Amino acid sequence: MAKTVIALDLYGTLLSTASIAKELASHFGQDKAASIAAVWRKYQLEYTWRLNSMGRYEHFSEVTRKSLLHALAEHGESLSDTDTDEILGAYDSLSTFPDVNPALSRLAENTAIECVVFSNGTKSMVSNSVNRSSDLNSSVFKDMITVDAVEVFKPAPEVYKYLAQRVDKVGQESSLWLVTANPFDVTGARAAGIQAAWVDRAGTGWQDKLGEGPTVVVRSLEEVADAVEKYTVNPHE
Repeated sequence: MAKTVIALDLYGTLLSTASIAKELASHFGQDKAASIAAVWRKYQLEYTWRLNSMGRYEHFSEVTRKSLLHALAEHGESLSDTDTDEILGAYDSLSTFPDVNPALSRLAENTAIECVVFSNGTKSMVSNSVNRSSDLNSSVFKDMITVDAVEVFKPAPEVYKYLAQRVDKVGQESSLWLVTANPFDVTGARAAGIQAAWVDRAGTGWQDKLGEGPTVVVRSLEEVADAVEKYTVNPHE
């Protein structure tokens, strides 16, 4: 039997981009740092969508730098080039969410499941983030797949087609799963025929009105293995 492949989004799903606020707090204090971090993440994503719409591509590392500068300017703040580089370097050691490592251990127990990382990040960013994170158990990942090869960002159809190609699931997308906390990633995957588990840590429920919703909704990453296993046995439940 062919293995079920689970592609896990990195930023915002496995690694908390909000944890970068700890680095910003040394410059701006905790409250402003939290606000800057949230706005930084907002523009980081918005910039990728703008680039897709304009038919342009810049490496995610450059998008991340420019969106940080935008967030700082919006708060009336700035950093020296050295301090900016240090903040950006902290992306190599983002904290995991508490449910991540227990979930990865659970997924590793099922030999019928193969896990990969699937990210907008550059190859070097993703490799550094996965391998240098102090609290991420990365041994379960069989590959780290990024959008660099197709030079377009999620949720463009090309990136999901590329994912299916890389994991040998072209024509078998129903046995390929994306696990993500990002609604736009869910709708992109579903449009490509890929199953999607949405991680709803906040418990808000699915609210996105554009495109097809997730195959399953989980409150914690620890529920993913059971949800995928159950769906594989009873896909219409």
